[in-house]
Amino acid sequence: MRLAAAVARTLANGMRRGRVAIQAALTTTFTSGAVEGNVTRIKLLKRQMYGRANFDLLRRRILLSS
Repeated sequence: MRLAAAVARTLANGMRRGRVAIQAALTTTFTSGAVEGNVTRIKLLKRQMYGRANFDLLRRRILLSS
């Protein structure tokens, strides 16, 4: 029981410190969806190219796939 109280207290303290960031995330209309989509696409290409080629070819493939 004391462990759960300590965890809750730690969470509350962290939320107090990050209050401005949390409020901004909940109230702004901006999203990072486009960025996350690009990151996912690049990770997919990177997995497909693993062990096959050097960085230059990976870079070229990423730039051509956009």
